[in-house]
Amino acid sequence: MLLGDTIAAIATPRGEGGIGIVRVSGHLAIPIACEIFKSPRDISPSEFSTHTLNYGHIIDPVLGDVIDEVMLGVMRAPKSYTAEDVVEFNCHGGIVPLRRVLELTLKAGARLAEPGEFTKRAFLNGRIDLAQAEAVVDLIKSKTDLTRKVAIDGLTGKFSSEINALSDRLADLLAEVEASVDFPDEDLDFMPTDAMCQTALSIQSDLDRLIDTASEGRILREGISIAIVGRPNVGKSSLLNALLQVDRAIVTDIPGTTRDTIEESLNLEGIPIKLVDTAGIHQTKDIIEQRGVERSKTYLDSADLVLMMFDASQALTADDFGLLNDVVARKAILVLNKIDLPVVTSREDLQPHVFQKPIVETSMLHGKGIEVLKSVIIQEVLGSEFIMGESPIVTNVRHHDALRRSRIALEYAIESFKQNMPPDLVAVDLRSGLDCVGEIVGKTTTEDILDRIFSQFCIGK
Repeated sequence: MLLGDTIAAIATPRGEGGIGIVRVSGHLAIPIACEIFKSPRDISPSEFSTHTLNYGHIIDPVLGDVIDEVMLGVMRAPKSYTAEDVVEFNCHGGIVPLRRVLELTLKAGARLAEPGEFTKRAFLNGRIDLAQAEAVVDLIKSKTDLTRKVAIDGLTGKFSSEINALSDRLADLLAEVEASVDFPDEDLDFMPTDAMCQTALSIQSDLDRLIDTASEGRILREGISIAIVGRPNVGKSSLLNALLQVDRAIVTDIPGTTRDTIEESLNLEGIPIKLVDTAGIHQTKDIIEQRGVERSKTYLDSADLVLMMFDASQALTADDFGLLNDVVARKAILVLNKIDLPVVTSREDLQPHVFQKPIVETSMLHGKGIEVLKSVIIQEVLGSEFIMGESPIVTNVRHHDALRRSRIALEYAIESFKQNMPPDLVAVDLRSGLDCVGEIVGKTTTEDILDRIFSQFCIGK
């Protein structure tokens, strides 16, 4: 399904760099290169072998000006990113030469590509499926090595293979049911209803296994927010610095040093984290401190995980008890800091108030307990059973929704099997479940869905 027109775009980010690329795809890609590219060997790009880089210059065909010194990449259909003829002008990485080269490609017959149109063409031309296309965005946006690995699994087709296997099993089961509808009087060896029900239950189990990975997948894709909360001078800023391994926040012995929130990004065992150091929560008449306390409480309410800090060298105060009440219904880790000093408040003093929430003892001054705290954070975020192994992880909200709807349809079919309902009614639910799974890889989709997906891409990809 090669598309009719030819598209062009700058494929590299804005700004200055060593190299910038103008990408052209379509049946006019090589003729456009012939019009604006001149080789010192006086060879036309139409004669270049596929998948080669060729030295030369971009020449304005009207003015005769030399625009840039480039390397021209030629990739002939169907073995290219879009499965069409593709040329890439590897220019010097400044916005002026890139724009001039792009303008020349447009004057020569290309049009400006829409966001994600190169990848959309790769999908429409059958080189990749829809899940692989979405993995391109995930790879570009990956913030940690773990999220990169998950994206690579999607891009290389590992996730699609799992989905296609589910789709094939659903299709085979649907074929059995529809055969019993179409040929009821034929002497054919149909699968017994009990066996078809067991097959549906097995498929449902595999759907559940994938759906169960979605919560971890969302965390890997989007990351989580962690708020460090507590009274003034309990060590919140020191904890921020310890987790970041850099002196990001000012630390003093003066209570109230941090009067506003400090946000930083952290890669913790492959999990993208937004770490927020908040102002100390306490009763104050200082207007500026009051604003800081209000903002701290906002982060306390909205964070995915709260690190609630206490000073082990001091008795619990009314402010501390107020904070304990605030985290009763929230996912939180209690951090009992300053254990290097004589202990006044112990783990046993906190436990009756926190209902089995983990408590980690630390000394920011001596760096004790930091690694333990990191491990507890990972366990609270992903759970103790999470292992990045051979099975794919559902990281995409659209995929999760399609799997969820497929499971609901399959549940209806299983109930119909158990109640010996007519097979044509069972077939309706199985067809619905099959279509939902097919949405993931693009076997069943609409133009509206495609537009939403590819609008997330940058121009040039």
